[in-house]
Amino acid sequence: MVESEHDSEAHDGDEQQGQAFGLNAELYGQLRRLAHFHLRSHKKDITLNCTALVHEAFLKLQASKSEIPASPSSYASVASMAMRQILVDYVRSKKTQKSGGGAVHVTLQESAVAAESPTFDLLELDEAMQRLGAKDELLERLVVLRFFAGFSTAETAVALERSQRSVERDWARARVYLYRELNMNHGA
Repeated sequence: MVESEHDSEAHDGDEQQGQAFGLNAELYGQLRRLAHFHLRSHKKDITLNCTALVHEAFLKLQASKSEIPASPSSYASVASMAMRQILVDYVRSKKTQKSGGGAVHVTLQESAVAAESPTFDLLELDEAMQRLGAKDELLERLVVLRFFAGFSTAETAVALERSQRSVERDWARARVYLYRELNMNHGA
């Protein structure tokens, strides 16, 4: 594959930005792709850009008291969870600034069991995710990786250290749970 001038410049930028945080260019690029994936469905409602989200997530991870994983896939998993929390906090902040409104809606494209994907408030989705996490933390992590971070089944299996078949079964369980939780709130 021939690398274009734009790709080369982007790689150089990733390398410089990554070095500023003590990350290699490959990992920094992966974090930018995760951020892009997180922002894709509600870009019009959130003014953060990919770089800002990556930096916020990095700072959140550095400030946390928990140990930061060494493997790139585990680090990406933890970073993706941090990005999700940053976006939820951002929406909460914006919502409280506006009296009674400003809810950000996301579409559960792959998470919806029905043929058409209903739209849900990001805060409702976060509450449903918290309830899911209280029941089964592994399912919550799986949803973060598959839906929010855009990991494939194989990537999720590696990050969670599980078989692909187990990930597929758990993904189906998590989608059904979230579908029911979110539709219960909408009177469906």
